[in-house]
Amino acid sequence: MNPIVVIGSGLAGFNTVKEFRKLDKETPVVVLTADDGRNYSKPMLSTGFTKEKSADDLAMASPEQVAEQFNVTVRTGVHVAGIDTDRRRVLLPDDHLDYSALVLALGADTWTPPLDGDAVGEVFSVNDLMDYGRFRQALEGNKSVTILGGGLIGCEFANDLSNGGFQVSLVEPLGRCLPMLLPEAASAAVGRGLESLGVTFHFGPLAKAVHHNRNGQGLVTELSDGTHLESDVVLSAIGLRPRIDLAKDAGLRTNRGILTDRTLRTSAPDVYALGDCAEVEGHVLPYVLPLMAGARALAKTLAGEATPVSYGVMPVTIKTPACPVVVCPPPEELEGEWDVQADGNDVQALFRDQEGALRGYALTGEAVKEKLKLNKELPALMP
Repeated sequence: MNPIVVIGSGLAGFNTVKEFRKLDKETPVVVLTADDGRNYSKPMLSTGFTKEKSADDLAMASPEQVAEQFNVTVRTGVHVAGIDTDRRRVLLPDDHLDYSALVLALGADTWTPPLDGDAVGEVFSVNDLMDYGRFRQALEGNKSVTILGGGLIGCEFANDLSNGGFQVSLVEPLGRCLPMLLPEAASAAVGRGLESLGVTFHFGPLAKAVHHNRNGQGLVTELSDGTHLESDVVLSAIGLRPRIDLAKDAGLRTNRGILTDRTLRTSAPDVYALGDCAEVEGHVLPYVLPLMAGARALAKTLAGEATPVSYGVMPVTIKTPACPVVVCPPPEELEGEWDVQADGNDVQALFRDQEGALRGYALTGEAVKEKLKLNKELPALMP
């Protein structure tokens, strides 16, 4: 019997295996991963400096321990060359692997803007545990970091690095913190919280180039308004893009992500996708709650009981303890307006549609305590 093959060992791949083994102890499973295969929680990467955790500290299990615990084969350092859906085969650089079912848990790539300068190759992004290890090593003995991007990852790292004793400058062209997730009053509260830690903001300009400092010590980030920011290290945290190239090259239907139906089935037989790489009935949700819901549903489907995924209310907790944030973004393109009540950094912003129904919220500071009450009022995202 050919195995179930899972490509990717992040939270999506790992939790699918974990949930599947609760239902089926024997069907062979092979996990292919391009990295070193350690099991870890990606959201913890942006709290490592606060908690003084090395990459090894954040690893919960080695690939050997994962293999033994869940009775699976884990192959590390594997770069998949392609997928042949007609022959039900994963193509490897010097081999192939036939599958009974294939799970694409490919995740997303960080996006770095087009930059000039002789130090572009030294701009870090942190997208996995190995990246985190290299980034942490680069910061040893240094004091300052420039962060490109003021979205979720950028703000979390700004808070975490400040807690770790680093001087942080943050560049965000859209003019405020978390501009894609929060209304302005909530953005301002997060900005004030991070400023209280010493974070310096550069709102408006774009990063154009990263150069080596003339004296050979550190880097200089050149902004579009002519500002030059000196720091020891530069981190790009501008955003994530679903990894779809492997699926696209195999002829699977893709859009922003790999297109799937409610059972996470792609356009090819017995090929499934979940997590950051997937677009489920139009939803691309690179967050933990939908990923876990997907893993539970897909495990049942793989075990023989076709199970559509359901997304309830899916709040996102942003790890900025200087100003706590919980946000449940309203559906894209939904017409309505924000009703904002603010008291300092305690902001409750409710998004109501044209009929007056609650369709989203953003809470900061003490207002995050209203989350559970508001969740009961919100409709499920995908019942």
